[in-house]
Amino acid sequence: MIRSLGDKKPKIAESAFVSEAAYVIGEVEIGENSSVWPGAVIRADFGSIKIGQNTAIEDNCVIHSGTPSKDSYREEVVIGDNVHIGHGAVVNCRRIGNSVLIGMNATILHDSEIGDFCIIGAGCLVSQGMKVPDRSLVVGVPGKIKGRATDEQLWWVEEGPKIYVEMAKKYKELGLE
Repeated sequence: MIRSLGDKKPKIAESAFVSEAAYVIGEVEIGENSSVWPGAVIRADFGSIKIGQNTAIEDNCVIHSGTPSKDSYREEVVIGDNVHIGHGAVVNCRRIGNSVLIGMNATILHDSEIGDFCIIGAGCLVSQGMKVPDRSLVVGVPGKIKGRATDEQLWWVEEGPKIYVEMAKKYKELGLE
């Protein structure tokens, strides 16, 4: 379901796939070949949410804008290109860079920023305001940087978005939007 919020209307690239069972509202921008799967909620009511190209938002994810550190609670969320956000993740941060894997059921709290080529492990809790440098591997509760992501670990970062771009094309061809 795609909804405007007053004069704030989602802008979704024609090549993007948004499941009919997802809920997208407000000042949301979704880039080329990106996908939003069933049960996902992308709610841009306190600020805008921009999602880049070739980015997959898997089933039951929540992406919400806003931060308790600002008087007005308005804050933009920017998610880069080639990002793979795993099932059930909750994202309420300022920025996720390009080529990032957010593991299943991870939680990314307010005001945090994730660099490029990072892996956030399944079930990880990225604390409010945490700054994650490029090529980091973050795991645990609370999340701790365990070092640089290896090339082997980055396989999902590189291949996951490609797999989901192709799957989204199949869903669109079958009229499953």
